[in-house]
Amino acid sequence: MFPNIKIYLASKSPRRKQILETADFNVELIEQEVDESIEEVIETSYTAEYLAIKKANHIDISLHENEFLITADTIVIIDGIIFGKPTSPEKAVEMLLSLSNKVHEVITGVCIKSDSRMMHFSESSMVYFDTITPEEAAYYVNKYSPMDKAGAYAIQEWIGYCKIKKIEGTFTNIMGLPMNRIYSILKGFMKK
Repeated sequence: MFPNIKIYLASKSPRRKQILETADFNVELIEQEVDESIEEVIETSYTAEYLAIKKANHIDISLHENEFLITADTIVIIDGIIFGKPTSPEKAVEMLLSLSNKVHEVITGVCIKSDSRMMHFSESSMVYFDTITPEEAAYYVNKYSPMDKAGAYAIQEWIGYCKIKKIEGTFTNIMGLPMNRIYSILKGFMKK
């Protein structure tokens, strides 16, 4: 739709790159380590957006017209607790069992920079899990190794197909990038 747009995606997530490429954008990955600690007290629901902004401010890139930097962070929240990426397979199984037969929130924070502007936002989706047995959780973790995924799962893998009863919000947000909103923002940038 916008063949002249070039997107620099600062992410290690192949899923985010896939979402942008499937939406027909020209994407180049930028891999930089960014300290994801939070130096101040912020609302739990603002954490992902805060980290996306922090990543964008950390990356030194010169953008030209029709070039954009996109950074993002995704968190899972259940009972007021943030589930980030699991630190071990055992923690991944533990996380999945905590999500079993419950509803949790997935929040993706996004920051979009152009040569002259920066916009950021958070997108929220609700995910309704069916019951997950310890055997199913262990099977999923052993087969899919979700160590790089917030909440220890990916909606586009076995657990998403077999154990998610319902979602409220967008599928791509749960994957890690709310494409509908990003597309609208980029479209708005192009009109300026």
